[in-house]
Amino acid sequence: MTPSRPYLLRAIYEWIVDNDMTPYILVDATAEEVQVPRQYVENGKIVLNVAPRAVEHLDIGNEAVSFSARFSGQAFEVYFPVQATLAIYARENGQGMVFSDEDEVPPDPSPDDNKRPHLKVVK
Repeated sequence: MTPSRPYLLRAIYEWIVDNDMTPYILVDATAEEVQVPRQYVENGKIVLNVAPRAVEHLDIGNEAVSFSARFSGQAFEVYFPVQATLAIYARENGQGMVFSDEDEVPPDPSPDDNKRPHLKVVK
């Protein structure tokens, strides 16, 4: 199956915007391929305001998130893999979703998983 994180990210983003709140995304700035303004990174993380009025050309794709934004008046093209997303939440009340590495890594089925189920009839 495809990873659920991009679908959840888009859904929570839409939910926050529909409720007239400000969506913030917490990103692991140490992950590979992350392009964010480094002067705003703290403890390896950055919080990005992705409200429609704050960004242009927002694309929350299945593989990556990208948009244009201004940081202290300077235009910057932001890009990061969806897997680098740690959380999305509303600035006003903190409601949203936190992601973990375990969200996307299904356990490998062991050879015993292909056996018949071990169900018991209970009367």
